[in-house]
Amino acid sequence: MKNQGIVRMAINAIDKAIGIEKVYAHCDIPCGIYDPHLAQVAAHTVLRMDMLIADLVKANDMTPDGRNKMIRYTTVKEQHAELCKHEIRVLWGDYFKPEHAATNPKLHEMVWNTLKAASKAKQSTNIDDAKALLVAVQEIAEAFWKTKGVEAIKAKSFYPSGETFVYPKVQV
Repeated sequence: MKNQGIVRMAINAIDKAIGIEKVYAHCDIPCGIYDPHLAQVAAHTVLRMDMLIADLVKANDMTPDGRNKMIRYTTVKEQHAELCKHEIRVLWGDYFKPEHAATNPKLHEMVWNTLKAASKAKQSTNIDDAKALLVAVQEIAEAFWKTKGVEAIKAKSFYPSGETFVYPKVQV
């Protein structure tokens, strides 16, 4: 164990002496694997949690079980709104390049609006706010696939939200 500490100290000293710095990316490689899929799933989850919250309110279920459900739905909604923001920030910071913004001049505004929509959806239980988040994320998904030279298609999802999902049109 002591030898590991000495070895680590020696490596750190060598790194410092020759000027090696740590670099960071969403996976610290960078791997080159980016996809708006997870942001869309997160946005669908935010919408679904708001739908379940609305059902609880409509049922006026204030039993301990009902309150527990409300807390769980709210927690999951907030986690997924934050996950959505994280995924959009990764695409913005690690994937999108100046040439992408040049070919899509609204890209910066789209990202900014999506991050704001995620915050708003996180703060409220308004289903329209959650739908606005999903639409904003899908606009980024369409822009993303366009940068890859891949046609994007919007199709009805299989999720209980009942909304659509943006997929790359894959040639088989």
